[in-house]
Amino acid sequence: MIEPLPKTVADALDPRFSPLEQLLRIMARLRAPDGCPWDREQNHASLRQSVIEEAYEVAAAINSGDDANLCEELGDLLLQVVFHSQMASEEGRFGFDDCVRSIVEKLVRRHPHVFGSENAADSAAVLTRWEEIKRAEKGDISTSALDGITGGLPSLMRAEKVQKRAAKVGFDWSELPPVFAKVREELEEIEEALGDPDKVEDELGDLLFAVVNLSRKLKVDGEVALQRATDKFSTRFRGVEALAKDRGLVLDAMTLTELDALWDEVKRR
Repeated sequence: MIEPLPKTVADALDPRFSPLEQLLRIMARLRAPDGCPWDREQNHASLRQSVIEEAYEVAAAINSGDDANLCEELGDLLLQVVFHSQMASEEGRFGFDDCVRSIVEKLVRRHPHVFGSENAADSAAVLTRWEEIKRAEKGDISTSALDGITGGLPSLMRAEKVQKRAAKVGFDWSELPPVFAKVREELEEIEEALGDPDKVEDELGDLLFAVVNLSRKLKVDGEVALQRATDKFSTRFRGVEALAKDRGLVLDAMTLTELDALWDEVKRR
């Protein structure tokens, strides 16, 4: 017997169903002809940015160390998976169970040292074998060490992945001095390009790429480092706003020198 979709709060939270089953039933109800107008209007493309944003919200929750927030954000991310699966199911393409089955089978295939007779000495060996199995599964006929790196990644992450792949075949500096020199060189080239917007953009990209390389060589996660720097700036800027308000000052009526004085005061605190 097929259970009807929930119509009331009691139906939606029916204890006969597991939390995951409740979520799947609620999503199907929201997408039903008599469901929610907003949910019914969505498609894969319209929700694309939401998937990215929810993933970043999860990352922020991890950084905060707040378990309650992390639990909530993981739920929001799961909703995106369920939403896309429901839409695909309505079109007869695939459903949520297909997504789960796919990852279950992949995990078993790509962990032969756990579910088979192979051995893995360390995590590096695990990653190497994972990539080998992945290439075999996809019938890989790649001609470049960079094949398989999607262009949809955030820029910092993509740059780091490209550099790591190049480093695997030896295209990498073994020491830090030339890395620092490259950053200085790219900064100088930006100064030389001033007045030519297109060239400045090009050179600025080179500088950012060089800085990502430096962070990689220093074993620092560039994404995390930039997030922390942005958080630090945001905290101090809010402090400047608070100081100005306490003293009856209007920020956009102050000179940069006066703003810098407030900034330095906040920094000292």
